[in-house]
Amino acid sequence: MGEVYLAQDTKLDRKVALKILPADVAAHQERMRRFVQEAKSASALNHPNIITIHEIDQTDSVHFIATEFIDGETLRERMRIAPMKLSEVLDVATQIASALSAAHAAGIVHRDIKPQNIMVRRDEIVKVLDFGLAKLVEQTPLDAEAETRMQVQTQAGMIVGTVAYMSPEQARGMEVDARTDVFSIGVVMYEMLAGESPFAGETTSDVIAAILTTEPKPPSSFNQEIPAELDRIVDKTLAKKRDERYRNAKDLLADLRQLQRRLEFEVEAEREFGVTRSTAESDRSATRNDEATSVSTTEPRNSIAVLPFTNLSADPENEYFCDGLAEELLNALSKIDDLKVAARTSAFSFKGKNVKTGEIGNALNVKTVLEGSVRKSGNRLRITVQLINAVDGYHLWSEKYDREMKDVFDVQDEITLAVVEALK
Repeated sequence: MGEVYLAQDTKLDRKVALKILPADVAAHQERMRRFVQEAKSASALNHPNIITIHEIDQTDSVHFIATEFIDGETLRERMRIAPMKLSEVLDVATQIASALSAAHAAGIVHRDIKPQNIMVRRDEIVKVLDFGLAKLVEQTPLDAEAETRMQVQTQAGMIVGTVAYMSPEQARGMEVDARTDVFSIGVVMYEMLAGESPFAGETTSDVIAAILTTEPKPPSSFNQEIPAELDRIVDKTLAKKRDERYRNAKDLLADLRQLQRRLEFEVEAEREFGVTRSTAESDRSATRNDEATSVSTTEPRNSIAVLPFTNLSADPENEYFCDGLAEELLNALSKIDDLKVAARTSAFSFKGKNVKTGEIGNALNVKTVLEGSVRKSGNRLRITVQLINAVDGYHLWSEKYDREMKDVFDVQDEITLAVVEALK
């Protein structure tokens, strides 16, 4: 659609990027409309991960957009240099999702998310570019200008975008919404993780056929370091039926951030316990080999049972929430390599029973027991947690958390980190 030049803004003494539309293109009404639409779409958004539009103008017959100069490389260039680490992939994916979350909230669908339209600055800040294919979805106009912008839409039945990153509905020329961008993010994430496209083909028709019919292998089949949760997230973004995908980038962002926190917690826990991931893997392999010939009777230095939380609310439906909270904590603690965690079925067998902590410790062969209660009122939660030494029955640590339901994942992380600290 144009040529991009590095230029100097002499008034504000800064470098800018100038996107200039060639004269023959400027004479083309549809291309000119899309050029202006790009500027309007992007300039309506104010977000650190979206390119900043300074100005759109023309001088004589030359039409141009002046944007911030991004000192960095495209994501495509970044992927060509070397395989990306898991932490890098999550960082980039989270920033892309954050940018599109803002766009979707404003009713804007990008429709052309691909590595070439994503830049990574030298300071690792990600910028989403080129809203030239963006479309304003149906929403209630706030003013005359917004109403005018809404009328700038691509004709139904026209295939617009880059084929390899299109959603099934986009490839069919159907009406699109935020879930189309979610699919495209999924393709980009898959490429960063696997090093190849989930939908390959020798021709455009082959690629479209793959998008419509082929189920790609999970990213973890290319790299065993990729956690199962990330496989699930990518799989959900690439669902053929859009109703099975994330509703928008905001929902995807929530899952990505949650996974980031969990992985950061695992790294911190490993550091605190002095166990590296590679050492832990070697230890586990050695343990499996030993178990093939004999049963070890040595009890780990740290062992814990997570009991189902007690429901202190009148609503019996909260039992599900209490059990779910305990399960989440159990799953998080079980990822710590130097910590033995009693199985859920064993720990939950004590639900509703008046059994002394010492008896639970002996029955489950653990030295510590985590128990707690939940009181729910409206959207507010009060969670009380105690970590108890099963040998002598004394409290090692206890805490009370007053939060809203939306903060429940943060509370789970807080509790887990506090338990790790107490066990030390």
